Amino acid sequence: MTMARKKPTPVGDDAVYTVNLEEGLPLCHEAINRLKHELEAAGERGVGVMKLIHGYGSSGTGGRLRIAVRRHLDGCRLNGFIADYIEGEHFDIFDARTQKALQAYPELARDRDLQRHNNGITVVLLNCVKKTR
Repeated sequence: MTMARKKPTPVGDDAVYTVNLEEGLPLCHEAINRLKHELEAAGERGVGVMKLIHGYGSSGTGGRLRIAVRRHLDGCRLNGFIADYIEGEHFDIFDARTQKALQAYPELARDRDLQRHNNGITVVLLNCVKKTR
């Protein structure tokens, strides 16, 4: 299956990108391959934070794509490829990881999923130095 390549969508005016891994209804392995490519490309561009849309699953019971994405991110975190990730259901101003991310990337405060406990997204903190203006 060949998907049209789209550039990640900037959110706000800084290095925050949204990547829709659900687009085109890919199989899990296709979405993970795209995730690998997007993480690598974001790192090369010096992006510090990325929001992934993977959905929660049409059955409402978790979704294979969400589980596969987070399992892959666990490996990336263990290997030091990413600094951390915040599950959408924990993307909340009272969550310690979210507070740390908001300090480093204040533009995240404008993200529409903050405080929504959205199981269908994940915020990824990359191992990049934030660009200075």
